[in-house]
Amino acid sequence: MQVIRLAVTLPKEPILPPDPTMIRDAEILSQLTDTIARFVRERLVPAEQHVAETDTIPEDIVADMKAMGLFGLSIPEQYGGLGLTMEEEVLVAFELGRTSPAFRSLMGTNNGIGAQGILIDGTEEQKQKYVPALATGEVIGAFCLTEPDVGSDSGAVKTRAQREGDHYILNGTKRYITNGPHAGLFTVMARTDPEIQGGGGVTAFIVEGDTPGISRGKADVKMGQKGAHTCDIIFDNCRVPAENIIGGKEGVGFKTAMKVLDRGRLHISAICVGVATRLIEDAVNFAAERKQFGKPIIEHQLIQAMLADSRAEMFAGRSMVLEAARSKDRGEKVSLDASCCKLFCSEMVGRVADRAVQIHGGAGYMADYAVERFYRDVRLFRIYEGTTQIQQIVIARELARQAAQS
Repeated sequence: MQVIRLAVTLPKEPILPPDPTMIRDAEILSQLTDTIARFVRERLVPAEQHVAETDTIPEDIVADMKAMGLFGLSIPEQYGGLGLTMEEEVLVAFELGRTSPAFRSLMGTNNGIGAQGILIDGTEEQKQKYVPALATGEVIGAFCLTEPDVGSDSGAVKTRAQREGDHYILNGTKRYITNGPHAGLFTVMARTDPEIQGGGGVTAFIVEGDTPGISRGKADVKMGQKGAHTCDIIFDNCRVPAENIIGGKEGVGFKTAMKVLDRGRLHISAICVGVATRLIEDAVNFAAERKQFGKPIIEHQLIQAMLADSRAEMFAGRSMVLEAARSKDRGEKVSLDASCCKLFCSEMVGRVADRAVQIHGGAGYMADYAVERFYRDVRLFRIYEGTTQIQQIVIARELARQAAQS
């Protein structure tokens, strides 16, 4: 299979076509999404079963992803990326979601939580030094926030960073770190001031993967998403230069993490929409071929109801994500809307996956069909980037805050 390359050059300045909702040139954007859709269809979908069986993404596919620029989709052009807007990124994510989540997971951290902390709050020197290698995929990035006793309560970070001259000494363990086994660069949240409770005492560090004092636990054995790897990252007297504090300022790491999660939640929401789209297509195709009671099951009204509900919910999620992405591109605060999208879309794709299995009947419980794998894969979407319950808390607190100010 010949490598499919993105033969497009995105303009440095936005070109507004007649449709005001399209941020970039419509033709260029169409070329981009069409090329990625073809890559997903011709390269990634046929490899899904191999990835599921071996828990490994083939190196030739990884090379193709790098050549296409997929590791730098949302990284600005001056640092070697394609510089997609939020809207463009979710349009691409709709296509990437139509295959195994493992492929997106590998390059997604470089575009999202692995690079965004540096891009949002880092110094220009830090951006120049680290981001270009993330954009090309030469280095895999990872985001170290979760700990054995700190998951949803992300402001309760226990990993310590103690100042010693012009270095900080990091000690602690981070858990379930996506791409942890492969990462060459970590964004690490560590507590620099133990006297300050909550997020105020947390600082964000850039830590290179070969720094002495870093070790990696064995790869986690997960329910689903084979090919996407996580593990513990252990810091044992790990010496990190003080110049590697993101932005050069102590105590604002938690704020950096929350900024990163806004974009990440919209991206994951878009992936959920893409997966739901794939599941609906598979269910429709199966229902059109499978016959019961003398006719294809797609002609039975109860099957039609499940398909209709799935399509309506997918469309609602897609519309939500696009609207929130456009708001972010306009510079508006989107934390509330991003949480709404994450809450709805991650729950939605779970319902769609359940219906897809039901439509397949006994076949849906068998590994011969992709819906069995997707049913396990999508369960994670309700947990990472903030659980459903955390999204509910974020939404309710923001509504209460708005009411108090009115």
